[in-house]
Amino acid sequence: MTLSPVFRSAKAVQLLAEQGVWDGLAPDMEAQADAVRRVYADLESVIGARFRTGAPHVPSAAEVTTPEGLHFLQEYFFLILFRSIFRSLGVLPGRLQAYSELNFCIKGTITAADNIFDDQAKSLLPLADHAGPRFMSILQLMSFERLLRAVLDRAVHDGVISTDDVGPIQRSLIDRMAEIGVLEGSEEGGVDVIPTPDVMVESVHRVRGGALFALAFAAPSALEQGEMAAKMARAEEAIARLGTAFQIVDDLTDFEFDVARRSHNLLVSQIAHEGTETERAAFEPLWEGAPVRAGVVEEAFAHAARSVLERAYAEARAAFGTLAEMGYWFDPALADEVVHAIVGLEGVSRMEALIARD
Repeated sequence: MTLSPVFRSAKAVQLLAEQGVWDGLAPDMEAQADAVRRVYADLESVIGARFRTGAPHVPSAAEVTTPEGLHFLQEYFFLILFRSIFRSLGVLPGRLQAYSELNFCIKGTITAADNIFDDQAKSLLPLADHAGPRFMSILQLMSFERLLRAVLDRAVHDGVISTDDVGPIQRSLIDRMAEIGVLEGSEEGGVDVIPTPDVMVESVHRVRGGALFALAFAAPSALEQGEMAAKMARAEEAIARLGTAFQIVDDLTDFEFDVARRSHNLLVSQIAHEGTETERAAFEPLWEGAPVRAGVVEEAFAHAARSVLERAYAEARAAFGTLAEMGYWFDPALADEVVHAIVGLEGVSRMEALIARD
């Protein structure tokens, strides 16, 4: 999973709009857009012009209802949400700016690393395409490393952080990213053992999803003190649960892909350990290498899939419930709709089929 959701459920998106969610996020969308613009400007001093293209248009909050604005909101939804939460906790404006810029660099680094693991070619920087996708991902990784340092140097220059803070922030980020990377690396050759659902959630999803989302708190955890540090720690736990929820949803969407490469997947675990006799019988040949046809989840594993979806709901509800207790404006009753809204195109029909089983 990356930090790039895609809103494909028109019904869920419309409901969230009617409930004022997009209006509530508008100020932070504008601020996150400004952070992206500043990092794009930094790129000019990081890499030569022949390796760059013109920076893409970054919309303002007034453009949120336009195609460009919706695209930005989709691409940067989680970063916008994180900033909105930081603001609600009372983080000072200078640090809010630095956190927004750092989180863009983190998102770009994670995207580039995911490209390498999954043979993809998504880029968040205006880099000229001079070679193959793997090289471009490596170039993106190197660029974001320098851009992240540029953000920290600017924060030092502006008096937002001290020189002594730079090292701890970088170590916190590397340690957290390494924890996620160790899990990803352990699956490169496929897995032979299928953990139980409870073990899978705690040992895989709270790292791949929870720790991924918690990267947004790497700098705050190194900088904030006293009451703010305590609030940040509680908010981090909530956001980690939200990341866990979306990783669970990803497993429903990516079932066919994950079975084919024998990666950890919660639906696989649910079927293997708690599925019906019919589900287990249908799954056994797939795990042994038989082709996985499209639509098999809805047709053969709907009972187990529904149980997995309920786990995702529970994590998201708990996350937004905790944030509401801390004074965050988002209504926890909308947690399920956020889960529904943020799925890839291939997951919409699957989610709708499972929801229809209620």
